[in-house]
Amino acid sequence: MKLSFLEPLYKQSGPFASVYLDTSRDAAIEDPDSAIRLRWRRLQDALASEGADRDSLAVLAGTVGSDTEVPGTHGQAVFTAQGHMALLDELPAPPARDTAHFGTLPDTMPLIVQHAPGIPYLAVHVHYGGRHSTDATGSVRIEAEAGTWPLTKVTPGHRLDEEIPVADWPRAAGEVGRELEGHARRIDVETVVVAGDVWARGILVHRLPASLRRQVTTVEDAGESEPGRALLERRLESLFHGRMAAHDRTLLDAFLAERARDGAFAEGLAPSVSALQRGRVKALFLNNHPESPFRLWIGPEPGQLALTEQELRSYGIRETSEERADTALARALVGTRAELVVVPEQELWLSEGVGVLLRYADPASGG
Repeated sequence: MKLSFLEPLYKQSGPFASVYLDTSRDAAIEDPDSAIRLRWRRLQDALASEGADRDSLAVLAGTVGSDTEVPGTHGQAVFTAQGHMALLDELPAPPARDTAHFGTLPDTMPLIVQHAPGIPYLAVHVHYGGRHSTDATGSVRIEAEAGTWPLTKVTPGHRLDEEIPVADWPRAAGEVGRELEGHARRIDVETVVVAGDVWARGILVHRLPASLRRQVTTVEDAGESEPGRALLERRLESLFHGRMAAHDRTLLDAFLAERARDGAFAEGLAPSVSALQRGRVKALFLNNHPESPFRLWIGPEPGQLALTEQELRSYGIRETSEERADTALARALVGTRAELVVVPEQELWLSEGVGVLLRYADPASGG
């Protein structure tokens, strides 16, 4: 997963306030706005106790819960820098718990994890309920959305909505297919999910360009999508559960190959930090442990991180602070333009929950 979306945040100077809040407005919540205000007051008190300034608290108070147009279960991630809004992002799922932090670095790992697996896809729903014949009356309606899973749950992708007479459908399906191909190319989709009437969708699939046709997965019982949410959301949830994006899978396979031959890889916190210090990391692999006790010392620059304060000072770095390891690692990855792959522990257990694929092997050490 590329982390370029966080570069504007890290270009700003701290201190940072970082807030993760459940802002769900689903039918199960009787008065969601009151619930959000109550949760925010608790976080506000926590931030104040950590030394958050009035400007930061005022900006946050005016922002949290502002996503009233987003339906269903979701959350917000809000960041300020020196009392100004720095980043606002919708979370496709509520955070495991509401949290707030004020400190030297923004707490971005929970946001990064919610962007995973980051699968680019195209969802297509073919609506038709008439006779399976081109001389029937009525029309075929096409809904399509190009997006990245799971972000499309709360951040709609590019939409297509067309209605075509049944008699014109065999010809028009080819035109629709070429239009869909254009949307797919823009985000380099790896899966095309098609639902709806078997006859009408079959005509569309057979007229798709070959590049798209090879990526098609058909699903049944799609139902109606909730306004403001991802097209075919429930079916996509089932289809993509536990799946990695193809790009991340390629990186993981490369890591495993290098580890098997003791090549360009490192595993464990200390070797991974050492590689990040030298800008050698192509991708970092993480078993996500939000409550991990590991901490690191950092300096002002992304590559300035170490297990001890003494090590940083030995490099001539005088401005140091101790931070949670995941917070320091996130900044280092963004600053060195390395990628992050979140790997379920049951799929690959990593020593101390972390490993790295190196840009090149060290001839002196073989790793």
